[in-house]
Parts: sequence; structure tokens; C-alpha cells
Amino acid sequence: MAQLLAPALPGRARMRRSAPAAVSAVALIVMIGVCSSLQPGVLTVEGLTLVLSATVPLVIAAQAQMTLMAVGDIDLGIGNFVGLVTVVSATLLVSSPLTGVLVLAGLVAAYAVLGFLIHLRQVPALIATLGASFVWLGLGLFLLPTPGGTTPEWLASFGAWQPAGFPAPLLPIVVVALLVYLLSARSALGVRMRGLGSNPVALRRAGLRPVTSRVVAYAAAGVLGVLSGLVLASQTGGGDVSSASSYTLMTVAAVILGGGSFAGGTAVPWGAAVGGVTLGLVSVVLSLLDVRSDMQSAVQGVIVLAVLAGRVVVGKVLR
Repeated sequence: MAQLLAPALPGRARMRRSAPAAVSAVALIVMIGVCSSLQPGVLTVEGLTLVLSATVPLVIAAQAQMTLMAVGDIDLGIGNFVGLVTVVSATLLVSSPLTGVLVLAGLVAAYAVLGFLIHLRQVPALIATLGASFVWLGLGLFLLPTPGGTTPEWLASFGAWQPAGFPAPLLPIVVVALLVYLLSARSALGVRMRGLGSNPVALRRAGLRPVTSRVVAYAAAGVLGVLSGLVLASQTGGGDVSSASSYTLMTVAAVILGGGSFAGGTAVPWGAAVGGVTLGLVSVVLSLLDVRSDMQSAVQGVIVLAVLAGRVVVGKVLR
């Protein structure tokens, strides 16, 4: 267990860990450069606010996905969960705020219970979270069969907030990434979560309960999923259970682009944030380049593969 608690990494190991996020950061800078060359106004405060706004809920959802990937799980229901939160925001939070808050708290608790059941029954997380995704979808359709509704005034005000001097989307991105970093990399709970993903046997031998680590990870993912849904609802002004369906796979890609691992044991919140913003800007770049909508998905895939190839090359060089 002492290895799990070691705070420092050798210089080369630290470089290998941060290299993927650096590759994604380079790709992000390149895309911003392309955007600014096509539309010079992008580099203004208003321009950056416009292009970064749509990436905020994706980045927060990517942090939720990263939290679960740190313990070795993958959440196939995060997209429908975020969509369900937008529905609750556009219905219950408006008609009965207290009920809406209780429902959102209940959704976080449901995520924690899901993690407990996955650990207790040894059910593969892919299967359990896929099943949960249909539950989230069904609940969202029950509350709001068609997209619509309206968000509370305080939530709409947050979505319209435009501070002077800096792009508003940067604040939630940085704050959430910092909080997740403090949880995953600077707390005992974070060490246990990463220990569960990398070496669960050592965790048990140290007298620590793996189930606690998994439940905490799922509860944290639930909180982040709720935050992502609230931000998305503040931007769209309504609810739609299918509004974040693409997030499921995009969050996995964002985590991997940012230095995460399918094997678990790795948590790179800043990398996940960079990966999420990078993926979010891909569609902006393609729109500015007038790429046909039916071709954008294919081009997005090529860009992601190119960034991943760069990550592999850099990783081999640093070995």
C-alpha cells in the first residue's frame, strides 16, 4: 500500500503521464489557430465565449467518466443521465424546486447504489451502466416526452452570465477540474480510488474496503453528471433527455485523449478537461470549414485517431 501512497513520480514517469494531455493541448492550440484564421473574432473574449460554451457540459461529463475509469469502470449511461438532469431542470425545478432538488439528490444516490451493486454482485460495469442508461432514458421520457419546458431563472441567468475581461466558460471548466484534481490526486479517497483501479489486491491487504472506493467514485460521478446536466440546461433553456446522447462515447474519448486509461488507476483531470474542449472544438472547426454535416462525424473520427496516434508516438519516445 505504500506504493499507492507515494506522492512523487520519477521525472520520466511524470513526463509519460502528462505527455498525452500535452499532445491534446497541442491539437487544441492548432484548432484554435485554425478557427482564428478563418474567423479572427474567435480570439476575442466574446468569440472564445461563443466557441467554448458548448464544451463546458461535455468537459464536466468527461470528469465524471474519468472518475469511474480511474477505478477501472466505464459508464455507458452518462449521456442519458445528463439528459435526464436537463429534463428535471426544465420541469420539477421550475414547478416544485424542493422536489426537483430532492430528485437530483436521489439521482446522485442512485449512482452510488449502482456502484455498490456492481461491486457486491460482481456485475461488469459496462452491462450495469448500459442497463441504467435505459432507466435514465425512460424516466426522462416519462417526465418530458418531447423536448421543451423552461429552466429556472437562476439557471438561465447563469447560462447568460457574461463577465468582463475573460470568457465565462473558462470558470466552470477550471473550477470543476480543480475540484476533481483535489479529490482524485490530493486526497486519501482519491488514492484509494486509483488503487482500486490499479491494484485492488494491495488495497485489500492494506485493510481498506474496495467497495467504499467504488461507491465514492460513483457518487462523485453522479454529482458531476448533475452539474453537467444543469449547465447544459442553462444553455439550451429547456429539457431533452436525448440532448447529451453523444456524450457517452465522447467522454470516453476525452479521457483517453487526456491521458486516461481503460485499465484504471489513472486520473488526469486537467487532461480530461483539455480532451473535452478539444473534442468540442472539432465541430466548430468543421463548421467554419464548411464541411458537410453528413461528413462531420467521419472527419471527427479521423482527427481523434490522429491525436491518439500522436499520443502513441510520444509515449514510445518517452519510454
